[in-house]
Amino acid sequence: MTDVSIFRLYLMRATYLLMAVGTAFTQWPQIIDHPTPWPLWHGVGSSMLGAMSILAVLGFRYPLQMLPMMFFELVWKLIWLIAVALPLWSAGQMDANNLETVQNCLVGVIFLFVIPWRYVVANYVLKPGDRWW
Repeated sequence: MTDVSIFRLYLMRATYLLMAVGTAFTQWPQIIDHPTPWPLWHGVGSSMLGAMSILAVLGFRYPLQMLPMMFFELVWKLIWLIAVALPLWSAGQMDANNLETVQNCLVGVIFLFVIPWRYVVANYVLKPGDRWW
């Protein structure tokens, strides 16, 4: 197992804390009090982000064990930027809402610097997987 420096662990904890607090302040007021029913995907997205804010608290305590949550955050943002934002931008159809989401997703670049990639390679790529039978 590759050791992760104490600095990197604190950096990860700070990122989990930012995820928990930031998402809690933006999503939980909407989840708790929305006067009209939400469209399907707005409700799904807000519920997923609410769950992420709760799970990020676990990441604060167990930063390495909750690494898949950082992977999820990085990957969904990359997918959205490539599959949604890039075609809109290429077609000159970027509106204010999509531009705001682009800015929010670009904040996800911090995960590239926070994730301990040597640890990831050692424990998620090179390490044998769990048994199948």
